[in-house]
Amino acid sequence: MTQALRDPKTVRRRHDREIVSLAVPAFGALVAEPLFVIVDSAIVGHLGTPQLAGLGVAAALLMTAVSVFVFLAYATTAAVARRVGAGDMASAIRQGMDGIWLALLLGIAVVAVTLPAAPWLIDIFGASDTAAPYAITYLRISSLGIPAMLIVLAATGVLRGLQDTRTPLYVAIGGFAANAALNVGLVYGAGLGIAGSAWGTVIAQCGMAVAYLIVVVRGARKHGASLRPDTAGIRASAQAGVPLLVRTLSLRAVLLIATAVAARLGDAEIAAHQIVLSLWSLMAFALDAIAIAGQAIIGRYLGAGDADGARQVCRRMVQWGIASGVVLGLLIVATRPLFLPLFTGDSVVHETLLPVLLVVALSQPIAGVVFVLDGVLMGAGDGRYLAGAMLVTLTVFAPVALLVPTLGGGLTALWWAMTLMMAVRMLTLWHRTRSGRWIVTGASR
Repeated sequence: MTQALRDPKTVRRRHDREIVSLAVPAFGALVAEPLFVIVDSAIVGHLGTPQLAGLGVAAALLMTAVSVFVFLAYATTAAVARRVGAGDMASAIRQGMDGIWLALLLGIAVVAVTLPAAPWLIDIFGASDTAAPYAITYLRISSLGIPAMLIVLAATGVLRGLQDTRTPLYVAIGGFAANAALNVGLVYGAGLGIAGSAWGTVIAQCGMAVAYLIVVVRGARKHGASLRPDTAGIRASAQAGVPLLVRTLSLRAVLLIATAVAARLGDAEIAAHQIVLSLWSLMAFALDAIAIAGQAIIGRYLGAGDADGARQVCRRMVQWGIASGVVLGLLIVATRPLFLPLFTGDSVVHETLLPVLLVVALSQPIAGVVFVLDGVLMGAGDGRYLAGAMLVTLTVFAPVALLVPTLGGGLTALWWAMTLMMAVRMLTLWHRTRSGRWIVTGASR
């Protein structure tokens, strides 16, 4: 029996089952998140162009805020998973509660800044005079839901650490359905216009936060974990999140630089860039789902003191990442005649897109490795290295991208620079995983 469990094929199958059971629901939850903005846009778009433009500016600000604080999910997943692996469920949930309390405090601080600063923030984003009032209204009302949004991030991390990605999927689906129904009812039924859309989103987000808290509180009571805020624990959660915040901000800087460079290349180029970036983001959801599985599984193995198991599952996940990247790349090439007309009928944009899509398709196996190793090191709690590696990547990418308008090559050259960025990330992450320095066993790093 013991020999059968150690058989390489048996081990691979066990790892595969774990990866699939966590990654598939995680992918569904990730895809559901951007649907909130899509539904809001579809409903508000029928009110008029100024309202839709206002929503676009406000939503961009809100999505930026959420992406900045995504470390609440990542850091919490790793910390909770370690304690699960160590067999200390009470400590795992206690660690998760520290992350949730931190999310609440950060959310209150963001609201306190956003409410008075809304007109200034909207002006910085360049909203027109007709769109600005709608943007301010939407931003101020929607900001009231930011504490709930951040609690959802942290609580999602708790459940992922507990090896549960199904509950986040169910909550995301419920939140999406509630958001759609509330938006229709408040925008048109109650006649509240864009304010109704904002209130509908806030109510849906609060409902999602309550659903998560019910699950976490039940777990705390079951395992005898305290729900009270702990200053030392909250401080430790914040300290663990700082390196991941640096990593996230560096990645956002890469995307902003790329968009700024594309805008300087011309209207057709920026239009094509936005289409490619949308597709790139969609593919990132699939790869990020594997990374999320990696965070949860690696943290659990290290918490259980199983360094060899962590190495084995890391190797298997890299294979998954490469295979997924190859499949995604082939899908881009095979389906481009089908999806390009959905985005635009402009022949110039089409001509600009074709070579860029080939570059993106070729880069997907690299992206697969990057996402997986990113998840592995997050699961190991190796945030400091991730922050440093991303700063190195930004330092390499920025001058290359900024030289594109001068040296020529257009949008294709810019996306080769993006591929270089991913290659640098892959090399830095691969070096770390090969070194074995990320393997620190025990209930805490």
